[in-house]
Amino acid sequence: MKELIANTINLRNGAPEDKRKEIRDYFLKTWTVHEKLYSQLKSDEIFYHRGDPLRHIILFYLGHTAVFFVNKLYLGKIIDKRINPKFESTFAIGVDEMSWDDLNNNHYEWPPVSEVRKYRDDAKSAILNLIDTLPLEMPINWDNPFWIIMMGIEHERIHLETSSVLIRQLPLDEVVPNRFGEICKEHGEAPQNELIDVAGGLIKLGKEHDHPFYGWDNEYGSYTEDVADFKAAKYLTSNGEFLQFINDGGYQNQKYWTEEGWSWRTFKKAEMPLFWRKNGDNFKLRLVAEEIDMPWNWPVEVNYLEAKAFCNWKTEKTGHTYRLPSEAEWYKLHQSAGLKDVMAWDKAPGNINLENGTSPCPVDKFKQGDFYDVIGNVWQWTETPITGYPGFKVHPLYDDFSTPTFDGKHNMIKGGSWISTGNEATIHSRYAFRRHFYQHAGFRYIQTEAPLNIQSADYETDAEVTLSCEKNWGDIHTNSKSFDKQLADVLVDKLKGESIKRVLDLNADTGRLAFELAKHYDEITALDFTARMIRMPIQLQEQGYMRYTIKDEGEIMLFRDVVLSDYGLDEGKDKILFMQADPMNIRPKYTGYDLVVASNLLEELSDPKLFLSHIDERINDGGHLVILSAYDWTASKTPRDKWIGGYKEDGEPVTSFDGLNGILGDKFELSGEPFDMPLSIRKSSRVTENKVLEATIWKKK
Repeated sequence: MKELIANTINLRNGAPEDKRKEIRDYFLKTWTVHEKLYSQLKSDEIFYHRGDPLRHIILFYLGHTAVFFVNKLYLGKIIDKRINPKFESTFAIGVDEMSWDDLNNNHYEWPPVSEVRKYRDDAKSAILNLIDTLPLEMPINWDNPFWIIMMGIEHERIHLETSSVLIRQLPLDEVVPNRFGEICKEHGEAPQNELIDVAGGLIKLGKEHDHPFYGWDNEYGSYTEDVADFKAAKYLTSNGEFLQFINDGGYQNQKYWTEEGWSWRTFKKAEMPLFWRKNGDNFKLRLVAEEIDMPWNWPVEVNYLEAKAFCNWKTEKTGHTYRLPSEAEWYKLHQSAGLKDVMAWDKAPGNINLENGTSPCPVDKFKQGDFYDVIGNVWQWTETPITGYPGFKVHPLYDDFSTPTFDGKHNMIKGGSWISTGNEATIHSRYAFRRHFYQHAGFRYIQTEAPLNIQSADYETDAEVTLSCEKNWGDIHTNSKSFDKQLADVLVDKLKGESIKRVLDLNADTGRLAFELAKHYDEITALDFTARMIRMPIQLQEQGYMRYTIKDEGEIMLFRDVVLSDYGLDEGKDKILFMQADPMNIRPKYTGYDLVVASNLLEELSDPKLFLSHIDERINDGGHLVILSAYDWTASKTPRDKWIGGYKEDGEPVTSFDGLNGILGDKFELSGEPFDMPLSIRKSSRVTENKVLEATIWKKK
């Protein structure tokens, strides 16, 4: 395993060709160690099993990391050809239990493991070729093609850890120990925990965009907090210390649990942590690929809900207030321990980076200042639901890394675990999971009377998303007409008398058209390429409201609250399925529709000709296709040779309508004449962008 250990890379310093070799080595080690992880499966048949019912089968994750590389490189126009479009759709999405994840195996044709391995080999060759041949300029920043390669590497490093958790949840007879590395052999009785003072003060969180390490979007920005003095446990909470909570009836007493926690405990009928096993009076601990006698001096591994219940129990027993640290308090703890970031390591200062085996170890083994395991051993749950720091911006090629978790339901984990490598091992890493999820995560409690300071981010502030929100939903605030409501009314009127039950909205945006059409038709499937957009109507659908800001003038913002019932649209919301999907690579299951609407879509596509030539496959005979476009072609989005019109041929103008007719004419007939629909996009209180879209309705022959 030691030969596969590698720290994340300094992307700002060094000669280009030296950096190329360093990235190549980092890529190969990452690729190899991830594949080695799956050697713990007993046979290839186990790839088709689920470790967690709320996650995909194991095979998905073998394919997903390679597909991620290809999809991002293609999206970033670094490559112009896919390797296997079917794989690059099937293995594209599915990490958290998001509403747009699809975990129904009936919707997938899972390929043989051998084909996925072959795909990985092909992808590996293509990526190595890029690393060897792409022009490389230093420093490597967001706009550099090598940033996307680093994105793929660090993404695979994440899945090295998350996939190990899924393998850990497989039945024991489906895994084989000792194939991934040696576990810690030290275990004994738990040490007595104690509290140590931590001085408060101002702490600044967030890193600058010129930081030398690769970073995910949620790490950037700037946030300052004044942290009060607090006391923190010397050790992570051990299995032995947590046993006291269990023996005192902690899992049976509702008063120790939050409402969410008690609902989870009742549903799961939990009596102890997920990875504990009990036979009579004897306890064992399930590791990734084996069970061992309970190491009472190892850190307990629990979800946030269990950690919180323990703190509430300890509060009642002692009369002092115990809780988990906030993100800012964890940083103060890190500061107090005198720890440095990865760049200053000769050797990892704790059980992290796979440098000290493939399991947790005793909580009193790695001292860091006055504490132990401030970093490493297992992740530490915090009280902080993740959100972006002020100044947060999404990376345009991975817009759904962070924003789907900015929902108040995902709490941050800090400090890393024994298998945290790459970006995960850095001080600035910010990962968050739903509170009932299991990772290699435990907790350290603190004692404080200071109230929690949780940064609020109820209002969506992403400029691109808020412009869509205003276009879709701003009419109730401005008394202007909503384009999407007008479009729905026009479609219902023009298609009156047609047999329409199933509708596909191919550019759902923030959802207004889908909600309007749900008043009239039985089933609406609404797809959008970006998770940033699609999560807004999902919030409307699930919670009945959403919030966003829009620019008034200068630095003054307007705060919008959208309540679905105010629009009279709440009754039909359950008819809509919102999903994230690439319109250029839609899964085969999205077919059999009576009406397909593509509004403001063509000019966003890399190959609208290809899209139009296959759209008939989604539509029933006699069904309708509606296209609205300003034909605003730009070479940055659509290569010149893929435009359907807007150019001259043999000296004569070819309009985009001519192009539509030429592509669709064999399979569709035009229903009525084209007509114009004005579209106003309100960018601030006093600035509006106006477009005129040409609308055409086509009936499949």
